[in-house]
Amino acid sequence: MVNPALLIAIPLGAAFSIPLFGFISKKIAKFIPPIALLFNLGASIILMPSVLRKPIVISLGGFSPPFYINLFVGPLGILFSVIVSLIGFLVSIYAWNYIKSTNREERYHMLYLLLLTGATGVVLTGDIFNLFVFYEILCISSYALVSYFGNKAGIESASKYLIQGSVGSSLVLIAIGLLYGQFGTLNMADIARSVGVHQSVPVSLFIPLVLFITGLGVEAAIFPLNSWLPDAHSSAPSTISAILSGIAIEVGIYAIARVLFTIFGAFNIYLFLMLLGILTLLIGELSAFSQNNIKRILAYSSIGQIGFILFAISTGTNQGITGGLFQIATHTFSKSLLFLATGYMIVRTGSMEISSLKGLGKKMPLTSLSFTIGAFSLIGFPPFMGFPSKFLIIKAVLSKQGILFTVFVGLILLGTVIEGAYFLKVIQTIYFKKESENDEKTIKEAPITALIPMFLLLAFIIFIGIYPGVITGVLNSAAGELLNRIGYIKTVLGS
Repeated sequence: MVNPALLIAIPLGAAFSIPLFGFISKKIAKFIPPIALLFNLGASIILMPSVLRKPIVISLGGFSPPFYINLFVGPLGILFSVIVSLIGFLVSIYAWNYIKSTNREERYHMLYLLLLTGATGVVLTGDIFNLFVFYEILCISSYALVSYFGNKAGIESASKYLIQGSVGSSLVLIAIGLLYGQFGTLNMADIARSVGVHQSVPVSLFIPLVLFITGLGVEAAIFPLNSWLPDAHSSAPSTISAILSGIAIEVGIYAIARVLFTIFGAFNIYLFLMLLGILTLLIGELSAFSQNNIKRILAYSSIGQIGFILFAISTGTNQGITGGLFQIATHTFSKSLLFLATGYMIVRTGSMEISSLKGLGKKMPLTSLSFTIGAFSLIGFPPFMGFPSKFLIIKAVLSKQGILFTVFVGLILLGTVIEGAYFLKVIQTIYFKKESENDEKTIKEAPITALIPMFLLLAFIIFIGIYPGVITGVLNSAAGELLNRIGYIKTVLGS
């Protein structure tokens, strides 16, 4: 069996090997990320059957529990590992021609691998301090990659992101210090055992819980902590926008869920988080509707989707969490596809304005089709994967008694209508609006290295939309892991 520690060690080692290979040839750098991520993808798929039967706990350092540093590879962690490595692999292929050869290209590929290493570490670690360390690796790499182009807008966006991210990280570190001061341990399972079960969270635990949610909420782009996201997306390379939106903010949601369910078991704040999720959803969708910049539309759309996911997970039921995890997969595949399609649309037209997309349906038919399928999936049209994920969440909410939950469903549907309105406006511009005489110029289709990742994502979106059962088993197991707090403690500590 593959040692799960390699899922972190391989991309980390590959990142630091890039400068060494640079002494041989500068062209080698772009091939290292897809090789490392393909290994991670294969290893994660190989591990999945064993993990679904029984979670794997890896001890690092040779100490006995709870003093060791451990990896916890359960259904939830392996699900995220597959998503991170798959999307990371496809985006790294896309980057072969998209990231032009410059003296910064090696640094791009190093930071890209470090970002994905951090994301993988966050979802696999069982130690609260190492969660912070991997979270910082992800964040610091993201700050640098947002400013990759080196222009004024990129540096300004990265600076804003850095300031807000640093405040968030500081709050997380303070929360970890408060827990360590109370319980004298950093092991998540040991902290959870010490926390116990409370009808209402005591002040000594409520303060670190709030600090965790606030600090991690910055990276997860939860309102009102999301002001960095639109600027970062509009300034970063589209490959990094795809990773930030498709992986980084989802990892932030994972960390919140792990803290909320596993460490604190804080079921009495679920309603507050549901309200916060609805608020984030509506603000994100309304903000996207008012934009004329295509990347800012996609950025605000991500904020809306994160609100929807937070709402689903905060239902606290197996069906609701399963739907939330399904929506994470939907958003990851669909939004990554949208950013990759948009990347070459911007390159070919030289503009991010929606008006510049006129007539691209004929000039870039394959890229335009990819954008359209990604948008239809996020809206929730059948037969794409966004339909079963949204249906599952709405079904879970309707199963709860009370007029409040009926209102929640109405607000979700309102958000979906707004989302459909702005995406259909963009699609109308691409296919049905004629370009002006001044805009009539030769525009080439995206290169094959971009089309292959886009069409693989497109295939996944359609296949899973038609056959959602291929992933619902894993999603159910992952939701069960989050809800089975006692099982997590027993698996790690052995008692």
